[in-house]
Amino acid sequence: MPVYVLNLFNIKDASEYKAYARRAAKEIQSHGGRVVSLGKFRESIQGDISPRPAMILVEWETKEAFDHYRNDPELADLHPHRVNGTNQYIWHLFDKLDDLRPLLSHDQT
Repeated sequence: MPVYVLNLFNIKDASEYKAYARRAAKEIQSHGGRVVSLGKFRESIQGDISPRPAMILVEWETKEAFDHYRNDPELADLHPHRVNGTNQYIWHLFDKLDDLRPLLSHDQT
């Protein structure tokens, strides 16, 4: 089942993050991911999460594909650029749904 991974983060070191981004797009694709959207923070309307200026939404074929990307030893030199180039990084995973019926079919409290 596909999953969406929402990435929210601050840029701490642009050169480090650029080193990650240059290679990451190709590696994400080769590991079963597809960047759906990139965004720059605009404004906070409601919510208790502190805003991050950068947002990336990636659709992965499966959770296992995402895990393989994160844990692939061949990418051990790539991920430190993301870690060193950002801070307050949030990765939230969401199951892909065709509609909200699964969420509405039982009590979500």
